[in-house]
Amino acid sequence: MTRQLDEQIAGRFPVGQRLRVLDVGMGQGTQALRLLRAGHRVTGLERDARMLSAAHEALAAEPEGVRERMRIIEGDGRDTGVHFLPGSFDVVLCHGVLMYVEEPDPLVAGLARMLAPGGLLSLLVRNGDALAMRPGLSGDWQSALAAFDTTAYTNRLGLEVRADRLEALTATLAGIGAPLHAWYGVRVLTDTVPDGTPPPAAEDELSALLAAEERAGRTDPYRRVAALLHLCGVRG
Repeated sequence: MTRQLDEQIAGRFPVGQRLRVLDVGMGQGTQALRLLRAGHRVTGLERDARMLSAAHEALAAEPEGVRERMRIIEGDGRDTGVHFLPGSFDVVLCHGVLMYVEEPDPLVAGLARMLAPGGLLSLLVRNGDALAMRPGLSGDWQSALAAFDTTAYTNRLGLEVRADRLEALTATLAGIGAPLHAWYGVRVLTDTVPDGTPPPAAEDELSALLAAEERAGRTDPYRRVAALLHLCGVRG
């Protein structure tokens, strides 16, 4: 996903432009800190106390010149209008958040309002059109059959959450003035690898894994059965 995001940023903004980035549901700050180190100004919004603590700890380890370009705010992604003015950001990230929101459309609309004209909205969501893949490939046939007719599922943390379908999100983005510009699959070939499995130790094998996953994530029909979808909308 990092490569996909960098590709969209490079294709939309001049090289060297210092972007205003909002990361909603930033977690421990993985993407936020990466973009911060690249020279951008980043605001992270997160409500989970443990994630906030981890993000603050990671930020504290950065040089002062990097730290001063980041703000971390405790808050909910549905309250962006409380914290920021419309059009305040060039890039808005919302990765791994929509699955926890019962009604995602108001949240997505609020995120789009935060974008300046031509700004990039990056969403990472669970693929509602491929919920049968993981249980099916694991031999859990009853769960696979049930997954065809729902967008609800139980995630690896044991939480009851929801998925989004590509067609529905495409319509949502068009309706809020940030139509879909590009989309990718994420975790196409590696989704059933057990949690905690270390990456290949050999550099050439790891490179091949990443290349295969990236190629599948941008190629039909493979990307359509990815566990996650990475959607990029552009504010009109």
